[in-house]
Amino acid sequence: MERIDVHPTHTYEGFKLRNGKPFPFGATLVPGGVNFSIFSSYAKSCTLVLFEKHAKKPLVEIPFPEEFRIGNVYCMTVFDLDYENLEYGYRMDGPNNFQQGHWFDSSKVLMDPYAKIIGGRDVWGVTPDWNDIYHHRARIAFDDFDWENDRPLEIPPEDQVIYEMHVRSFTRHPSSGVKEKHQGTFAGIRDKIPYLKELGVNAVELMPIYEFDEFENSRPNPQTGETLYNYWGYSTVGFFAPKAGYAATGKFGMQVDELKALVKELHKNGIEVILDVVFNHTAEGNEHGPTISFRGIDNKTYYMLTPEGYYYNFSGTGNTLNCNNPIVRGIVLDCLRYWASEYHIDGFRFDLAAILGRDPWGAPLANPPLLESLAFDPILAKCKLIAEAWDAGGLYQVGSFPAYGRWAEWNGKYRDGIRKFLKGDGTVSDAAQRLQGSPDLYAWSGRAPATSINFITAHDGFTMMDLFSYNGKHNEANGENNNDGTNDNDSWNCGWEGPTDDPGINALRHRQIKNAVAMLMVSQGVPMILMGDEVGRTQYGNNNTYCHDNDLNWLDWNLLKTNADLFKFFKHCIAFRNAHPVLRNPWHFQNRDYVGSGYADITWHGTQAWNADWSDSSRTLAFMLCGKHAKLGTVEDNYVYVAMNMHWDSLWFEIPGLPVGMNWHIFANTGATSPYDSWQPGAEPVLENQSGLLMGDRSMAILVGK
Repeated sequence: MERIDVHPTHTYEGFKLRNGKPFPFGATLVPGGVNFSIFSSYAKSCTLVLFEKHAKKPLVEIPFPEEFRIGNVYCMTVFDLDYENLEYGYRMDGPNNFQQGHWFDSSKVLMDPYAKIIGGRDVWGVTPDWNDIYHHRARIAFDDFDWENDRPLEIPPEDQVIYEMHVRSFTRHPSSGVKEKHQGTFAGIRDKIPYLKELGVNAVELMPIYEFDEFENSRPNPQTGETLYNYWGYSTVGFFAPKAGYAATGKFGMQVDELKALVKELHKNGIEVILDVVFNHTAEGNEHGPTISFRGIDNKTYYMLTPEGYYYNFSGTGNTLNCNNPIVRGIVLDCLRYWASEYHIDGFRFDLAAILGRDPWGAPLANPPLLESLAFDPILAKCKLIAEAWDAGGLYQVGSFPAYGRWAEWNGKYRDGIRKFLKGDGTVSDAAQRLQGSPDLYAWSGRAPATSINFITAHDGFTMMDLFSYNGKHNEANGENNNDGTNDNDSWNCGWEGPTDDPGINALRHRQIKNAVAMLMVSQGVPMILMGDEVGRTQYGNNNTYCHDNDLNWLDWNLLKTNADLFKFFKHCIAFRNAHPVLRNPWHFQNRDYVGSGYADITWHGTQAWNADWSDSSRTLAFMLCGKHAKLGTVEDNYVYVAMNMHWDSLWFEIPGLPVGMNWHIFANTGATSPYDSWQPGAEPVLENQSGLLMGDRSMAILVGK
């Protein structure tokens, strides 16, 4: 016997309808039809607008009967739809009063905030029809993807090595070697998985892949005339939909399957997927921005507004989502649950996450409901949650982000401290804290070293090559008179601004890059490297390449040959970290011997063994890790000794003695020329002089005692 609730009860212009289900929000396939559900607390009426795919004019506009509204939710089932060839939106009618926070305008077709697929920007860089009445078009998703028993990998955080990358930049350059139709797409990354495996990373952090509009604020480059885009994508149009322009199959509407295929293949190769998510603002901007979705559906609920009706701008991009409103909090939770369950995503990095802890008027909350909800959500229980623990409104929470025992942090203090130490400006005491996993920031509150996501470079700022090639930023190509991007780079050009033919300067730059990645890989916490740093990618001094779809952002794969010594060194350092659990402690050092080995878990040294120089003028530091304090199962690790000479002169370092029968072997010495600057882990040669070694100026050595 048929269930009564699949029978239509109403008709409208030949379309069969009945009252719908309020949950879940969005468009959902149900027996015989599609259930449409949308929330608005202030709208007076709502109309469902249906289009045939790509059609300029609606197929039909169906007003929601008043009896189809439950509370503040409009819900309706429409039967017998060709849902694979359908796009849908809404018109909302209600008050239009700027001062009261309302922007209702029934002349506009609005995108569903819960849209799982969004059309309208199907192929990257194709200029849209600006006269289209509906630019970002919600489509209906149906799941028939075969995951083949795939599931998130749940790699312990301390064992991660993260590779931050931009989907388009990774394979867009003609030198990438992937099929032309795959260049700059999810499929392109899939083609390059063997490269990621060879490098040794086990997590990729993808810059925003939610649907965004690359034409937002697009304009000609004042220097070249080429189009400047919203290239990075930190301006979300739809939180539930992967960007069609990042899919080789986007013009066919197959971006969902292409992204899922990428995740599945990465998982097969032991690589996690972390998404960079932007919940602090949307692409609708301030009062001069476009009305796409939230503004026209329920502006007063979704955004933080001043008493005069203007947008608070803690994001620096025009508006700020009202994340601790229960409705908005629900969208964020629904979104992340969807990505974790439907796309098997392993973790999320939250852009300007300090905003997520502000109340509707911008004040920091002591117990932010959203952050707490995410930390304790049962579906997200095994997902990595990583906060960029600051925002554009001046709230800086590195070390104090409300963590609930779950949240990790991009450690900006690690970046700054290590950069200064490499340059010769910082203090050894600060460097020591960062190398230990920043216990000064995290140990006091019981947070593990893996709370600290350690990075020296990221998408925002200089590349590693530029960090040692430029004293100042060179952002003229952005068309903002070099006023954009940070001025605080802690960089050093090694004696010449920009590219040079001087072999001494170029050798020093390579040495400094090797010093940087060596420090990163022997630091407690979670290392993150920036795409292309492993081959010396340059942005020619531009530290804010957010708008460039060109060589400033694309990874030039020819560098793999040009800077083969860097790639080999990165690869060896990552492998060395993976081989030694003493570098990946799940707990902070205690600076004592608690296993009876005769050595403390960590000991500090200088040019003299057992005697570190902690003065502010010191440029030398060394430490030794006792492997008996870090067991992998029942197997004890080796001893590891790291010597760092950031002085401009060569210096002799005494080496602490080992237990009888053990010898120091040399894994890396950045002062040596390739191929003698690093060795394959396990094949390290014995150090000739077991009592010490001569360290070249601005160089590092890593020894393994076994």
